[in-house]
Amino acid sequence: MVNKEEKKIVLTKPLQLAKESDSEEAYKAPNLLQRLLSLFKNVRLGSDLTCFQLPPLFNLPKSQLQCYGESVYCTSSDLLSTCNRGQSPLDRFISVVTWSISTTRPVSFGVAPYNPILGETHHVSKGNLNVLLEQVSHHPPVTALHATDDKENIEMIWCQQPVPKFYGTSVEAQVHGKRQLKLLNHGETYEMNSPNLLFKILPVPGANWVGTVNIRCLETGLVAELSYKSSHSFLGLGGNHNVIKGKIFDSSSCMVLYEVDGHWDRTVKLKDRKKGKVRVIYDATEVISELQPPILKDEESVWPTESIHIWSELSQSIVNKDWEKAKEAKQVVEERQRELKKEREAKGENWIPKHFVVSYNKEVGWNCSPIHNCVSAAPIIAL
Repeated sequence: MVNKEEKKIVLTKPLQLAKESDSEEAYKAPNLLQRLLSLFKNVRLGSDLTCFQLPPLFNLPKSQLQCYGESVYCTSSDLLSTCNRGQSPLDRFISVVTWSISTTRPVSFGVAPYNPILGETHHVSKGNLNVLLEQVSHHPPVTALHATDDKENIEMIWCQQPVPKFYGTSVEAQVHGKRQLKLLNHGETYEMNSPNLLFKILPVPGANWVGTVNIRCLETGLVAELSYKSSHSFLGLGGNHNVIKGKIFDSSSCMVLYEVDGHWDRTVKLKDRKKGKVRVIYDATEVISELQPPILKDEESVWPTESIHIWSELSQSIVNKDWEKAKEAKQVVEERQRELKKEREAKGENWIPKHFVVSYNKEVGWNCSPIHNCVSAAPIIAL
C-alpha cells in the first residue's frame, strides 16, 4: 500500500468552454473511433452499460463525482446569489432557469471520467457555498449531492442515476433522479431534472445533451419546459448543435409568459410573450469559460474517501500518459472494492452511506436525504 505522502494529488481544470489548447483533448486516444467500435463489438443492442469499464486510455483524470460537483461550484458568475435576490417570484424563477442552464457542461467524445466507487466522496467549497457528493450505490450507480450556502440561505439536494444504453450507432445515458434547489429566505423549492447525454458513434462521432428539462416551483406554480436538441445535416456534417428551446408558464392558468431560445454553449434569450421584448439571460462565455483548477488548502484534512485521494495514482499516470502504470493503478482500486464487497457479504452486512439516508421506491425511484442540515467547509477550494 502506498503511503499518503507518496501520492501526488492531481487537480484538473473543470469541464468548460475553452480554447483547443486548454481543453481536455490531451487525453484523447489516437484512432479513437476504431477503438470505440472494438470496445462495443460484443455489446448487444439495448444492453445496460452501467457496469461497463473503460480502460484508462479512455479516461479523463477525474471522477464522475468531480464532474457533477463542477457543474454546481465552477462558475465565473455567482448565479445562485442572483436567484436568491430576485424581487418577485417570477424574477427568481427566471434566475433559477438561468442557473439550471449553467449546470450543462461540455463533454468530450471518447474520454470519460472514472466510475465512482461505493462510498467515494467529493467535498469542495467556493466562497460561502459548500458542496458534498457521495456515491451511495454502486450497482446501480447512484450519486447524492448536498450543497448549502449559509449566507444566502440556499440549499441544494440532488440524487441522480445515469442509465446508459447502447443502440448500435449511439449510446444514450438517461439521467434519472430529482434535483432540488431551495431558496429558504423565500420559502420556495424548485424541482428539476437533467437532460440526457447522447454519444453518437456513426456517421460522425460526437456528444450532445438531449431531452426535456422540466423546472417547477412547488409554491408559485411556475413551470419551465426546456428542450435540448442537436440537429445534423446529411451524413452528420453541419447542423444546429446545443440548441435550447422552451417556455415558462403559469401552471394554474396554463398561460405562457416567456419563450426561451438559444444555445447552452453560447447565449440563451428570453422573449416576453405579452410585451414582445427579448433579452439575453445567459451567456456561456461569461459563466463557464476561463475556469481554473481548485486548490488544496489543507491536505491533512482531505478525507480518505475523497475522489482526488482515491484516484491520485491513476490520475497522475494519465496526466503522464503512462498507460501501463495507469492500468495497474486502476486495477488496485477496483480489486480493493471487490475485496471489501466480499468482506461485507461474508459478515452479512449492508453498505450504509455516511452522509445520506437513501431509499428506493419502484414508482418514484431513488431518494437521497442529507443527514446533516448544512455542509461543512472543505479543504478543497474552487476558484
